[in-house]
Amino acid sequence: MRAKDQTIDAATWWRLIVLSILWGGSFFFAGLALRELPPLVIVCARVVLGALMLVPVLLWSGLSLPRCLRGWAPFAMMGLLNNVLPMSLIVYGQTTISSGLASVLNATTPLFTVLVLAMSGDEPLSRRRLAGVVCGAAGVAVLQAPALLGGDAAPGVLLCLGAALSYGLSGLWAKRRMTGVPPLVAANGQLLASSIVMLAFACIVEQPWTLPMPSPATWLALLGLGSLSTAIGYILFFQIIERSGPSNVMLVTLLVPITAILLGRSVLGEGVTPHQIAGAAIIATALAIIDGRLVERISHIRIR
Repeated sequence: MRAKDQTIDAATWWRLIVLSILWGGSFFFAGLALRELPPLVIVCARVVLGALMLVPVLLWSGLSLPRCLRGWAPFAMMGLLNNVLPMSLIVYGQTTISSGLASVLNATTPLFTVLVLAMSGDEPLSRRRLAGVVCGAAGVAVLQAPALLGGDAAPGVLLCLGAALSYGLSGLWAKRRMTGVPPLVAANGQLLASSIVMLAFACIVEQPWTLPMPSPATWLALLGLGSLSTAIGYILFFQIIERSGPSNVMLVTLLVPITAILLGRSVLGEGVTPHQIAGAAIIATALAIIDGRLVERISHIRIR
């Protein structure tokens, strides 16, 4: 993978926009599925369906997966950090908070990514990026003021923030260990590894065979999670990493809340509070500071 961490071309921006719609929809689909299914079953269905849809594409493309157990180690860790942990934490979080709020909390992922890459020494923490991190932390505090002061939403908030940290760690792992791996192979490998883990967890913890048969709406939600948000989404995810690096791909989470909140409000009937809007605006400002391009353009206009 060639990491062009400081530039995003027009084709990559289009991929980011499409990916934000697909991943924004994942919060909506999970919110629908949670009405009838427990969290681990939903995550399991998501990664298994995603893997089943991508394997034929991989075979048709002529690419191949590792043939030895050692070759699967990078995919297993990527699946843990990018699928198993964050997806499970987010869906569990959505049992106490709305899909829109979960997506806004997910927008802190670039903040964690910047910190993780800086602490690992992979990318320096500039003053601009440090200011963005501080601004983002303030946005989260404003966003979750009622929960932080004590409320039923506090556990869901912490779970979703833990998911954002896991995504940040996955960006570091992708940069270090997935370099040179074709996007389709990377997406297949992590989903197949995740499927094995999630099948075991779901069967042990939630015993899906004892649950009532889901309604058609739930099946459609699971299909949307597996095909759109996962199979297609992760191909785009690894394409963006290949073209522009892990820091830039995480900026997609700035766009995700727009889709998730609109879907949650229009279909699930979820409300949006003033402090959530204010917090989201501060987080958006933080991400713009971290990205740097908007700040540079404004400075250039002032100089002229």
